[in-house]
Amino acid sequence: MQIIGSGEQTLLMAHGFGCDQNMWRFLIPSLETHFRIVLFDYVGSGHSTISAYSSRRYSQLSGYSQDLIEICDALQLRNITFIGHSVSCMIGLMASIARPELFSSLTMVCPSPCFLNQPPDYMGGFDRQDLEELISLMDKNYIGWANYLAPLVIGTANKEAFLDELTGSFCSTDPIIAKNFAKATFFEDHRNLLIQTPLPCLILQSSNDILAPVRVGQYMNQNISNSELHIIDAHGHCLHMTNPTDISAKIKDFVSLDRETQFNGK
Repeated sequence: MQIIGSGEQTLLMAHGFGCDQNMWRFLIPSLETHFRIVLFDYVGSGHSTISAYSSRRYSQLSGYSQDLIEICDALQLRNITFIGHSVSCMIGLMASIARPELFSSLTMVCPSPCFLNQPPDYMGGFDRQDLEELISLMDKNYIGWANYLAPLVIGTANKEAFLDELTGSFCSTDPIIAKNFAKATFFEDHRNLLIQTPLPCLILQSSNDILAPVRVGQYMNQNISNSELHIIDAHGHCLHMTNPTDISAKIKDFVSLDRETQFNGK
């Protein structure tokens, strides 16, 4: 865990599936002079202590959500701005519903409440059979799975270095842990939670994202009452890496507006 930067408002930044806290580094230079930033790796990711991993606890996203709450309690954090990437957006949403006093607002980078297609009302992007085959590939050829998924996530129009980094991150994760997290990520449906948060929510969606299409961001915007949606002209699912200038500017504007609203008691 790292705590960097300065400022009255704390940002708690939570990485996505197969990633680690280092992938937020492109946002840090523009944010650390304005905010106190807390970075961490989920258990089983990055440089976390693998011995703390529990297959039972982390078979569902609620286990990761509890981690967020425990971090906030351990550091005595309150009224934080949560910033999540991909699956962490739902993990943060779950934590904010369980312990609303810990959070002042949510920023979601390429979120999805459900990756599965649920016709006719919701199209998350994937049929169940497609995702089951993807999970099966992890057992048959883990390196092949990483080499297949990474280009879909990062977007083929982006720098080769980003693709190499994400592929390496996937490959360095323990296959059993990765499979458990992948199943929770891709098969859980948290659409019912969207209407339960009164917190201000910033949704940042990529205009070209196979994993979380624009229609998913629009669905979330329609179902989270106090939300705003910004479509970034970009490729891929990792806007914090590929478009950090756009993302950091949106975060600063949103947090400043949120704090002004709190101050005015609106």
